[in-house]
Amino acid sequence: MIRVGIIGGAGYTAGELLRLLVNHPGVELGFVHSTSHAGDALTEVHAGLDGQTGLRFCAEYDLQEVDVVFLCSAHGESRKWLAAQQLPESLRIIDLAQDFRDESEGFVYGLPELCRERIRAARRVANPGCFATAIQLALLPLAAAGLLEDEVHVTGITGSTGAGVKPSATTHFSWRSDNISVYKCFTHQHLLEIGRNLRQLQPSFDRDINFVPMRGDFTRGILVSLHTRCRLDEREARLLYGDYYEGAAFTLMTEQYPDLKRVVNTNRALLHVARYGDKLHVVSVIDNLLKGASGQAVQNLNLMFGLDEREGLRLKASAF
Repeated sequence: MIRVGIIGGAGYTAGELLRLLVNHPGVELGFVHSTSHAGDALTEVHAGLDGQTGLRFCAEYDLQEVDVVFLCSAHGESRKWLAAQQLPESLRIIDLAQDFRDESEGFVYGLPELCRERIRAARRVANPGCFATAIQLALLPLAAAGLLEDEVHVTGITGSTGAGVKPSATTHFSWRSDNISVYKCFTHQHLLEIGRNLRQLQPSFDRDINFVPMRGDFTRGILVSLHTRCRLDEREARLLYGDYYEGAAFTLMTEQYPDLKRVVNTNRALLHVARYGDKLHVVSVIDNLLKGASGQAVQNLNLMFGLDEREGLRLKASAF
């Protein structure tokens, strides 16, 4: 069994991670750390764990007792944590914050559709951002073929869980319900990792990715709609995408425009490709807490430890 520890165990991503790990046949929970909830039962903070674990949050832990640790704290905290630790040589790390997505400190970028073989050999993995996952999955086949030749225009909408568990003016019910809004227009932090990875595949790509993120009035899920000028016709584009994702564990092509309920509560990503005039249009949908965060982290765990990528991730979509 793989012994797992979690640092920063009180947030949405940690809760989703716990709900996955307690049902993973190859995993045993070692500790779940939280300074704000030390001594509290996990079930007091995270719904859906009743009858599945008797663990309590801890303030102190021993890294020698686990094989891998998930870092689920706020952005910026992972780098501080790493600098303060004397790490066992055998310990593997999966960071769900943005601190090491530039692959510093020996981390490998944790998007399996881009870095699968490197993840298999990695001891440290930096999990991608949620919007970054959805947008990159829509663009990787074009970049890998050297076919990103113009600006990319992206609109993406995300559920309220993407903002984290701490309440804010734009997450409480009376504001978010029956409401949609734009935020971080053209400046979203995930553009850094998206641009870096696309240029690794296609060094000549020097055009803008014009990204307009939106807050949706639902709890979970991301829908991305993007278009760019492309020389491929629709049949060629669909063949390109199908070939690129052949054998992918969770990323699938669909003939219909996908909706969120086909992926919510799963680790799947669904892509639809169509051509209108000289523009290629791609729709990408994921669950922001699963393929966009904790599910992808478990997928990376499976790769790092030589397990089937799908282990612990055979989940049912909400559908309705």
